Amino acid sequence: MKEAIQDAWPEAATYCWGCGKNNTHGLQLKSYWEDEETVATFIPQEHHLAFPGILNGGIIATIIDCHGTGTAHAAAQKMPDADESVMYVTASLFVKFRKPTPLDKPVTLRARVKEVDGNRITVSCSLFSGDTVCATGEVVTVGVNSDEFLK
Repeated sequence: MKEAIQDAWPEAATYCWGCGKNNTHGLQLKSYWEDEETVATFIPQEHHLAFPGILNGGIIATIIDCHGTGTAHAAAQKMPDADESVMYVTASLFVKFRKPTPLDKPVTLRARVKEVDGNRITVSCSLFSGDTVCATGEVVTVGVNSDEFLK
């Protein structure tokens, strides 16, 4: 099995509530490359609800954010001048909720790099329940030196 994007991060960066493998109370989202995009699957739990049967919008925003930053970081590491000491963090996040997201089945996130501009990488992401797009998002990330960021 291939390694999740988040599992390749420096140890100190693995405590994120949305995608950190070392945050036992977090969502522990895992993202993977699949051709020219990244894919993640999240299985909602009953305590993630907003209303009976509907996934909470904050959870949706969090997993779009984490999948987007993971995508940006992994894309940057594929570039010829990649710097392993640079992590990509959220500069801005925009989420559009298109349809209520059912709580009773897994959601799939699909993301692509939209633009690279210096140390900024913009990622577009869609969240699906089955074949239905329930939310879309754009994550603008900025590269920061992880030695400074993780002090």
